[in-house]
Amino acid sequence: MTMFFDPFRELDRVAGQLLDSRQGPRLMPMDLYRDGDHYVLNADLPGIDPGSVDIDVDGQLLTIRAERTPRGVEGVKWIARERSGGSFLRQLNLGQGIDTAGISASYENGVLSVVIPVSEKAKPRKIEVQTSDAAREVEANADAV
Repeated sequence: MTMFFDPFRELDRVAGQLLDSRQGPRLMPMDLYRDGDHYVLNADLPGIDPGSVDIDVDGQLLTIRAERTPRGVEGVKWIARERSGGSFLRQLNLGQGIDTAGISASYENGVLSVVIPVSEKAKPRKIEVQTSDAAREVEANADAV
């Protein structure tokens, strides 16, 4: 078996692990886009047990936490081990106009999808412009009642 050893890659990996452990939870890569009347957040969380994913909304702050536990195999000699365990954390300020009660989430193929609906009051709406004739008619109907 031929193995290629790149000392710079190995140094980069070790330095990354050291920095991650000092900085605490790692960020998860994500995409966020608006699709009509809702936002969709897709976060990469490969190898995560869906039961370890915790999503909280506190006011306008959305927090996603997840934990990857490394698989321990007894009696093996590791050649390479780059898939370390640890915590993942992402926090987003939702801002105004979000229906926090309607947020939903699903996990499939290592991707966490969170759907964040826009509240009814924040959706764009059309305002009808009335002419003076229409305004007089509304006033006349109101006086008749």
